[in-house]
Amino acid sequence: MISAMDPPHHSEKGLGISGEKDVRSRASLERIGSTQVYHHDGTRRMLKSRHIQFIGIGGTIGTALYVQIGKSLINGGPGSLFIAFSFWCTFILAITMCMAEMVTYLPISSPFIRFAGRFVDEALGFAAGWNFFIFEAVLVPFEVTACNLVIHYWSDVIPTAAVIAIVLVLYALINVLTIKWYGETEFWAALGKVLLAVGLIIFTFIVMVGGNPQHDRFGFRYWHTPGAFAELYYEGSLGRWLGFLSCLIQAAFLIAGPDYVSMAAGEAENPRKTMPRAFNAVFYRLTAFFVLGALCVGILVPYDDPEMVAAFKTAEPGAAASPYVVAMNRLGIKVLPHIVNAMVLLSAFSAGNSYLYCASRSLYGLALENKAPHFLTHCTKDGVPIYCVGVVLGIGLLSFLQLSANTAVVLSWFVSLVTASQLLNFCVVCVTYLCFARALKAQGISRDSLPFKARFMPFCAWYGLSGAFIMMFVQGYTVFLPGFWDVPNFLFSYTMLGVFPALYIGWKLFHKTTFHKPLDVDLRKDLDVIDEYERNFVSQTPNGKFERVLDKLFG
Repeated sequence: MISAMDPPHHSEKGLGISGEKDVRSRASLERIGSTQVYHHDGTRRMLKSRHIQFIGIGGTIGTALYVQIGKSLINGGPGSLFIAFSFWCTFILAITMCMAEMVTYLPISSPFIRFAGRFVDEALGFAAGWNFFIFEAVLVPFEVTACNLVIHYWSDVIPTAAVIAIVLVLYALINVLTIKWYGETEFWAALGKVLLAVGLIIFTFIVMVGGNPQHDRFGFRYWHTPGAFAELYYEGSLGRWLGFLSCLIQAAFLIAGPDYVSMAAGEAENPRKTMPRAFNAVFYRLTAFFVLGALCVGILVPYDDPEMVAAFKTAEPGAAASPYVVAMNRLGIKVLPHIVNAMVLLSAFSAGNSYLYCASRSLYGLALENKAPHFLTHCTKDGVPIYCVGVVLGIGLLSFLQLSANTAVVLSWFVSLVTASQLLNFCVVCVTYLCFARALKAQGISRDSLPFKARFMPFCAWYGLSGAFIMMFVQGYTVFLPGFWDVPNFLFSYTMLGVFPALYIGWKLFHKTTFHKPLDVDLRKDLDVIDEYERNFVSQTPNGKFERVLDKLFG
């Protein structure tokens, strides 16, 4: 038996059929003060259950839930918005179930990226990893830009360059320090988002029944006037269908969660206990916030409200275009818009922080699998992949492009270039799960023996795959409508659908990889390390009464 204090040494056997060498695992247990710390591949397991749950929420709830959702309301109306968001959540549930079963079985760093290489084909792992990294990394400067816009809702006195520099320095400090500090920061920021979401839901109910300065009991008035379904591009049924489709596309880009939770698996404390709860909690909370949020904005504002339409056309900064702020202005409420804007600023900052974390961990996972330069595997003594964080912060410097109006447009195009990446990630997760389940069956491993057994499999995997795959091609449909053809929009919508197979085919041809047969899939790699950690794990008593209360409430 391997000692808990000594790193277990795996044999350097080939990965499936590709013949690539495994990265040697380094695992040990130690105590820092009263905290039990686990090392594996250079990282440390210091994220508690409450941290994991809120990381998923923090990465998904950004400015979109409070501001950009208004654009969907304009395009589709309250009925289309509510139905589309509710419908897409069923696909997110299916993808979450796939992710949960695999990640709880083998909770390692950058799991779904590395699983694609282990369970399907090394080339797929390469393409999936770089696709996810590019997607997350490019969103960092996007959220930095959002922070600047939100601050300018109040004043233009602070120079744009200063705002960008301050945000990037804060990101660097949070992510370079020990992972526990990142977890705490993200926990409190995400908690603020949750409180805002809950507060706005309560606000909606109060004002719709007459609790507003005008004492107007408007209820569901705007579902009748101007109506529940807006017409987009065309009149009649076709226009209403395109309005619904626009809302569904927006939902596909906004509602995520399981991928952000999974990226923290390698640094989660007691992962086989905390990860299933985290996956379930994040799905239900996100579903509640997005579905109820979609319902609320449709109640508060008519889809043809002049102020909201004008705000999106003129790209008003901050929360000026938020349906909630528009509703507050309509009702004569003066103070709350500033509170909403402050919380939108927190949301943008937190989302960028999560993107930096996920991008750096995905790059770290690629390096561990020899799909990125080996020096990127270096971690600090606190378990932070410092060079990976540095690379992503370097990409974050692209946010300085907004110092010029023209280059700011280029930045928005660059972000649009990778919008299909999220859906590609979901497809990879479902395909990987199907191969994982097939390998379990071929090797005589019962799914009943897994730490978490997903329901309705493999139906959920096929359902999630079909939805994500179809949406990849639908998301840029407007360019195919008569009179709407635009070459730049076509390229921005579909380029990643060409880049991804190019990455896959390039790696496959260069390294001559093949699909792993079910009997050849290595289901044991790193498993003994996780099992050893689980046997030696001792739950630690939280420091102080306050931390005990937090763990009890959110653990």
